[in-house]
Amino acid sequence: MKKLLTLVALTAITLGSFAQDVNKMIKQDDVERIIKTLSADDMQGRATFTPGIEKAAQFIESEYKKIGLQPMEGNAGYRQNFTMVKKTPTKAEISINGTPVPLENIAIQGSESFSWNKLEDAEIVKVTPDKDLRKVYMSVLQSGKNTLVLIDPKFSDLFKRVRGRAAGGSVSFKDNQTKKPALAFVLGTFDDVKSLTVNYEVSSMELPLFNIAGIIPGKTKPNEYVVFSGHYDHLGIVTPVKGDSIANGADDDASGTTAVISLARYYKKLNNNARTLVFVAFTAEEIGEFGSQYFAKTVDPDKVVAMFNIEMIGKASKFGQNAAFITGFERSDFGKILQKNLEGTAFKFYPDPYPDQDLFYRSDNASLAEVGVPAHTISTDQIDIDKLYHTVGDEFSTLDVGNITSTIRAIALSSRTIVAGTDTPTRVPKLKR
Repeated sequence: MKKLLTLVALTAITLGSFAQDVNKMIKQDDVERIIKTLSADDMQGRATFTPGIEKAAQFIESEYKKIGLQPMEGNAGYRQNFTMVKKTPTKAEISINGTPVPLENIAIQGSESFSWNKLEDAEIVKVTPDKDLRKVYMSVLQSGKNTLVLIDPKFSDLFKRVRGRAAGGSVSFKDNQTKKPALAFVLGTFDDVKSLTVNYEVSSMELPLFNIAGIIPGKTKPNEYVVFSGHYDHLGIVTPVKGDSIANGADDDASGTTAVISLARYYKKLNNNARTLVFVAFTAEEIGEFGSQYFAKTVDPDKVVAMFNIEMIGKASKFGQNAAFITGFERSDFGKILQKNLEGTAFKFYPDPYPDQDLFYRSDNASLAEVGVPAHTISTDQIDIDKLYHTVGDEFSTLDVGNITSTIRAIALSSRTIVAGTDTPTRVPKLKR
């Protein structure tokens, strides 16, 4: 019993010293400086393919350089460059029963220009007031068929979101130009469709994208990787609300990117990591998680032992202060390892309380989780009631910097045995397609 009490006391002392170190090394003032910079108006909301995201990339690169990170193998600098093909609609016309549909009631998604001139050119689906538009939308996306979707005016608010997504066109990897089914959405009431014409034209342009990635090579297990990630893109300039048109993305996801930079500085100062640590700020999460998809092609998933993806930690979670949740908690023992490493502290990790939101496959962890990596997202966002999500209201002034700092410190403490090579999370079941 005496030996056991001594061991417990020593463990408490050791954990206490770790906590004191992390509090000194991850400073709230520095966290505030980084997130303020990334979410400032001069970043213009960091939309993909804009000067704002270039400015954000340069800032992150400068932070990596000051920290002393090395580029990933095969990269001359911190940028992981790749090319996307952006297709932008230039013409969208629909007539039903010989009557043109007003432009504001049209949304068309297609990877190529096309025309429909007869009913047989597309399946017709009606979304009546008793149906679930979200489920119908997902169903037609996955059907693989050209489809005309007639949407009851009851869903006018949701239709605006569909229309907004369609107006942005499509983005795809340059080496993956497979033709996708065409989808046309029309808001209105139609008893019987007797004739149909649809004309859709797009222009194509090749554009550059880039993740920002740096590493700290492992001391004893350099071929085993631990990834810390967040996405640095957001929505950019949007429809003005009370004169404000910049969707700053302070919580989504300047907070996560701030965590990545802060953790990189912390582990570089410690300089005792057994495994190689990869710190990556992903691009293009908001338009399809393309940055993380590209990253997943550049690493051997069997060598990645864990991924800490950090998304929206700007405010207290539904569990209160000193708490965050982990998506896919039940899919591996990643969360249990983190919680074990936090015993004796005030912080606690919980399973994802929003299973209906399917958050595990809605962030950048998905690209590696799909191939078996224990890749999980850590968040504090109350997504079910967050009225600032994807709005111009997501600004620095709405954040709790103390919450961000405590969450980053908790991630630093909870990751230490994985970084040290003494804990290896179980693999996530691969996604079956």
